[in-house]
Amino acid sequence: MANRTGTESCRTRRLVDLGSLCGQDDGRVSDSAVLTPRKNRTMRVLHFFKTSFPDSIGGIEQAINQIARGSQLLGVQTDVLSLTSNPCPATIEIDGYLAHRVKLNFEIASNGFSYAVFDRFKQLAKQADVIHYHYPWPFMDLVHFATRVKKPTLVTYHSDIVRQNRLLKLYQPLQRQFLASVDKIVATSSNYVESSKVLKEYANKVSVIPIGLDKTTYPKPTLEKLNYWRQEVGEKFFLFVGVLRYYKGLHILLEAAQGLDYPIVIVGAGPTENELKIQAKVLGLKHIHFLGFLPDEDKVALLTLCFGVLFPSHLRSEAFGIALLEGAMYGKPMISSEIGTGTTYINIANDTGLVIPPSDSVALRHAMRYLWEHPQESTTMGVRAATRYKNHFTAEKMVRSYVDLYQDIIS
Repeated sequence: MANRTGTESCRTRRLVDLGSLCGQDDGRVSDSAVLTPRKNRTMRVLHFFKTSFPDSIGGIEQAINQIARGSQLLGVQTDVLSLTSNPCPATIEIDGYLAHRVKLNFEIASNGFSYAVFDRFKQLAKQADVIHYHYPWPFMDLVHFATRVKKPTLVTYHSDIVRQNRLLKLYQPLQRQFLASVDKIVATSSNYVESSKVLKEYANKVSVIPIGLDKTTYPKPTLEKLNYWRQEVGEKFFLFVGVLRYYKGLHILLEAAQGLDYPIVIVGAGPTENELKIQAKVLGLKHIHFLGFLPDEDKVALLTLCFGVLFPSHLRSEAFGIALLEGAMYGKPMISSEIGTGTTYINIANDTGLVIPPSDSVALRHAMRYLWEHPQESTTMGVRAATRYKNHFTAEKMVRSYVDLYQDIIS
């Protein structure tokens, strides 16, 4: 079942069910069935992460999708390998690239394990010119060494491991060996390079390529859809979009909402949803709209209509902030916390929005009030946010940077 949490959009307009390719429960597929090279390709790249579209929709999955669909337009043949509880069909086509899926057997501390992935990874890696890992996923490091594949490699370092401190101590020797073995490491913001102790150890091979989005892949909401949401939530409201997780800071947002009567719309589902609803009820908040997961068109309608985007993530587990970037893409003023990650690479304090200390509900309340009471300045911040998106965070810019890096490590 897909992990549809309502944060990022799964745009799989050309989803081809290669039903005959689904073999045994381990998800293996014959080479001849799916690995036919495309004409005029420049290289073949294998992306490897624990989850991917269409089974899971999140920030890293969105980044992989944007890189894969964009690079194939530049002649790069792309395969994506991931784990899923139901790998049937074993291979599907999404927007011009192939998504290969093998059986997820079990999870420990959010770390997915698969018996079948070793053979499948080795099979796909033999066909690849470059292997593109997406970190963190400790099991991936094990697969890398166990299969002994000798190919040019790079890893996009999406985040430090923040929560599992005890397990991190056990994992660190393998982590260091893995990061030392790859040819290049990519961080998604200069902020993260400066604040990550791990990345500082490998500064000589770290590049920065921000995550980018292609606005043309987002649906345009109909007038009927826009009018529907105007009636539901009003003409002026703040918007949060994201997985409802512990590090998103939504409990702080609810505390900040006390004493304000501004409508606040929360789009998304996740592990903390019930406790947040209970907190809102205890605090007597009547202006909070929990909408759960919404289809793409509804989410874009709300992004189009909202007054500003709230992104109160307070821990470094929030390494970038795709939903925050979506706010910039739609020209909205933003409020985010300074946590030393990509959130304040997207949102520049007093330029594209406001930046507050983490876990500070009073500062968040003041920031919301300031934007609300200064609509002209807020509009100007939104215009600057859209300009910053166009200058730094388009999918085209990201993809070209990755393709250049692929070519560099091959040569």
